[in-house]
Amino acid sequence: MPVTERSRENRFAKSLFSGLPGRYDRLAELLSMGQNRRWRREMVDHVIAGSPGRILDVASGTAGVALQLARRSGAGVVGLDLTRAMLWQGAENVAAAGEGKRIQLVLGRGEQLPFPDATFDALSFTYLLRYVEDPAATLAELARVVKPGGAIASLEFLVPPNPVWHALWICYTRLVLPVAGYLTGGEEWWKVGRFLGPSISNHYKAYPVAWTVQAWRDAGIDDVAVRRMSLGGGLVMWGRRAP
Repeated sequence: MPVTERSRENRFAKSLFSGLPGRYDRLAELLSMGQNRRWRREMVDHVIAGSPGRILDVASGTAGVALQLARRSGAGVVGLDLTRAMLWQGAENVAAAGEGKRIQLVLGRGEQLPFPDATFDALSFTYLLRYVEDPAATLAELARVVKPGGAIASLEFLVPPNPVWHALWICYTRLVLPVAGYLTGGEEWWKVGRFLGPSISNHYKAYPVAWTVQAWRDAGIDDVAVRRMSLGGGLVMWGRRAP
């Protein structure tokens, strides 16, 4: 299905991630100091708690979350991502894991999902809202395709609130991360390292956690809960599609 890139954010995300797939999973763990795996596991816990039969994973990338969802549940999983190169790597990962019959990968935009209302029993999305033009509208679109009562959970980076940890986080994201990215992944990961810290900070200046919680509720998601992880470096949110 063709994808129309309707926003500057879509085009930027595609250009940023197109050169990353080959080393994405290994470097994501390295550059998050091993925390990305913990955060994913926490998010998946909330998605599979109700034993869903069919799950949509948005911003699926190289299918890391989709594979975990399939392994830890009996569900069929659809992984959707904007970037074709990431999905190609995801397809290789799915095939290598022997999960080709249970995981389907689809090219598409989180802001305009190619599925009817109430298609899925549960939904996950990872590192998505910083790359869309209208986070509130995107949340409403995500909720649209989930059946009433279905679980919705997300994972995102966060800015540590403690002054000491915040100062260390600034140092890491502005100095260490770009250099480590370059040394381990070359120029493409240098670009990601330089972009990531300011992107996270700017996102929460515009859309604080309290705003995001309310946006989930306005989108028709009940029982919204938040867990700040790794001294405030990661944020897992979850709730249920309202009746």
